[in-house]
Amino acid sequence: MSEFIQQVINGVSLGSIYALIALGYTMVYGILRFINFAHSDIFMMGAYVAYFSAPLILKITSGNLFLAGLLAMVFAMVVCSILGVTIEKLAYKPLRARPTIVVLITAIGVSFFLEYGGQLVFGPDPKPFPDLIPKTKVIDAGGVVVNSTPLVVIGTAIGLMLLLRWVVMNTKTGTAMRALSFNLQAARLMGINVNKVVSFTFVLGSSLAAAAAILYASTYPSINPLMGVFPGLKAFIAAVVGGIGNLVGAALGGLIIGVTETFVTGYISATYRDAIAFGILIIILLFRPSGLLGKFESERV
Repeated sequence: MSEFIQQVINGVSLGSIYALIALGYTMVYGILRFINFAHSDIFMMGAYVAYFSAPLILKITSGNLFLAGLLAMVFAMVVCSILGVTIEKLAYKPLRARPTIVVLITAIGVSFFLEYGGQLVFGPDPKPFPDLIPKTKVIDAGGVVVNSTPLVVIGTAIGLMLLLRWVVMNTKTGTAMRALSFNLQAARLMGINVNKVVSFTFVLGSSLAAAAAILYASTYPSINPLMGVFPGLKAFIAAVVGGIGNLVGAALGGLIIGVTETFVTGYISATYRDAIAFGILIIILLFRPSGLLGKFESERV
């Protein structure tokens, strides 16, 4: 039972990170109906922003890890939101009237540009991520040992997801986002500034990806320019499993993938860790193509 509880905590922690990344995928798809494959590399950039800024931030905060981690996360979120909006303005906006496949191919190209540009600028070798989360033992009873890292990850992820939901459901811009997700052309005719709302969507998604990067790198403290590939793929799978375009579905899908992956690693074999996510995707696509919380939408040919 103690091992089971340990695996549940680790699984929810990992699933929370996947959920934060998946929210970026699902928001962009919900409005523009395409998958931003460069999102996983914005996640990678968030880790590097924190890596390079951490020494200065730790010096400013006199080694206070809690405050340093918070400032590093905020700084990475700001930088990545600017990067996300820049990519949208330069690469996606000029192609918005083109077929979706054109934008999709462009997104893959931007992804490769960031990955291999990162190797050129940062170097291909892995770098140790600095400690930005205080690592203290919180629970040590009945064979269950839990340190502060997974609890901070879970708490931070829940806080950010609740904040996102409040923004989407209780602000004017959030209402505009929901209007665009229902019908972009009708929203434009109603006077909604589509460009502004799309940019805000990229700000939110990129910020969450940066926060997820800090949490992920604090859990697995080694970063490299290709670190976003597998977390990005699994987060995309989580978005599809939960129902692409559905915020609650993305969070649910992230938890499902994270918990399942952790249990497979702990009780079967780490060899199947990456394969299990794709297995879940195949099952969902076979029996419920719209995802667990998604709605079926007919398309005209």
